[in-house]
Amino acid sequence: QVQVVESGGGLVQAGGSLRLSCTTSGLAFDQYAMGWFRQAPGKEREGVSCSSWSRGTSSSGSVKGRFTISRDNAKSTLYLQMNSLKAEDTAMYYCAAGSFCIGDGRVGSRVGDWGQGTQVTVSS
Repeated sequence: QVQVVESGGGLVQAGGSLRLSCTTSGLAFDQYAMGWFRQAPGKEREGVSCSSWSRGTSSSGSVKGRFTISRDNAKSTLYLQMNSLKAEDTAMYYCAAGSFCIGDGRVGSRVGDWGQGTQVTVSS
C-alpha cells in the first residue's frame, strides 16, 4: 500500500523560505512521477510542482522561479524548496505519486491515498 508522509511546513514571513519533505513507502519510488499539491481554505486542491521518474519537472505558473522540486530516489523522498514565499502560498501541502507529470504541475493517474499534509502559513 502506497503511503506518503509530508513534513517541513510552518509559519514564515512573506519573503521567507521553507523546505518540505515527503517520505514514501509501498512503491518503487524511482519508477513514479512525484508531485506536490496544495489546498487553501475554501479552494480546490491544485497542482504545484511535479518531478517525473526521468527527473523532468513541471510547475504551475504561480510558483515558477520561486519553488524547486527535487527527489532523492535512494531515500524515496521528495522535496519542495520554497523561496520568496507570498501570503497566497498559504495552504495545506500534500505530496502524491502517479504515472506522469502534467504541464501545470499536477501528477497524472495518482496512486494511493492522500497523506495528512503539512501546513504552510505565510504572514504578510
